[in-house]
Amino acid sequence: MSDTASSLLTTPLHALHRELGARMVAFAGYAMPVQYPAGLIAEHLHTRRAAGLFDVSHMGQLRLVGPDAAAAFETLMPVDVIGLGLHKQRYGLLLNDDGGIIDDLMFVNRGEDLLVIVNGACKVGDIAHIQARIGQRCQVIPMPERALLALQGPQAVTALQRVVPGVEQLVFMTGMAATWNDADLYITRSGYTGEDGFEISLPADAAEAFARALLAQPEVQPIGLGARNSLRLEAGLCLYGNDIDTHTTPVEAALNWAIQKVRRTGGERAGGFPGAAKVLAQLDGTARLTRQRVGLIAQERIPVREHTELQNTAGERIGEVTSGLLSPSINQPIAMGYVQSGYAALGTQVQALVRGKAVPMEVVALPFVPNRYHRG
Repeated sequence: MSDTASSLLTTPLHALHRELGARMVAFAGYAMPVQYPAGLIAEHLHTRRAAGLFDVSHMGQLRLVGPDAAAAFETLMPVDVIGLGLHKQRYGLLLNDDGGIIDDLMFVNRGEDLLVIVNGACKVGDIAHIQARIGQRCQVIPMPERALLALQGPQAVTALQRVVPGVEQLVFMTGMAATWNDADLYITRSGYTGEDGFEISLPADAAEAFARALLAQPEVQPIGLGARNSLRLEAGLCLYGNDIDTHTTPVEAALNWAIQKVRRTGGERAGGFPGAAKVLAQLDGTARLTRQRVGLIAQERIPVREHTELQNTAGERIGEVTSGLLSPSINQPIAMGYVQSGYAALGTQVQALVRGKAVPMEVVALPFVPNRYHRG
């Protein structure tokens, strides 16, 4: 779709997207750029070799404030919030009472508050859920006046440090406050592409000028949602609504790494989160896991898309693809999906049913493209 309905929300960079020739689509209730004139593949490969600028201002930002904020937030997720150090960031999972994933998110301990970033399509429900569950223990303050930009790629640090000196001192999953042209920024070294990169929270009224300053750097090009999706899939990262949802537990989603030891059975603060009995039993192996998220590579050059049926070699249904495309980086069809646990081992041969044709696929390790986070 080349244009969007007037009822859609726009980000502070809407005029700039138009100026840059972006093709706009409806996404999470916003008019968002899916690609620019260079096209998805060129944008994807540029991010892998240089630096790409993404507008992610549709995502939700909120602050949790008060002395009990960390302990309160920890009751909603199977992760260590209390033990998170100053200006350290962590990946979190909001769970429902059955252990299903309401949303996945990022949060950072800024000392005076927890800054939380949630997915755009989920933010209204997330904020209401957090407010209802812990609003009596801490202040839950949405920040619709803030924009969010992501600068990703191996040359992101080179470009950003010219604009904001000092960011080069950050390592993966840490953050810092900064100032640019009297605007207050909060910058984390993280991202959704598997590359080194940064996410910058800043006032909406400063976002366009800041984006132009970044785009003036020779390493930086604008990148749309299309390449954001292909980059995150190559990195083996989940897209909420596709690869994880309210009917998926963290263990089924192979997100065990996101549950720290302190919250597991035998840990100092084990359990105490929604769905804990079910999730911890799956994690311990005391409850049988019936399905699991896996990575898949097709043995033929046929893209395998979401909702494609997965079968064993006898033609029996064993699961479904949740994300899939032709990888620009490795030039092979890649996918993630859920299979019955007996078919989750690396090297297992399965097949995808694409327009009536059985396409052979192999279960492989994630990520498809090695991560290049800057860990110091």
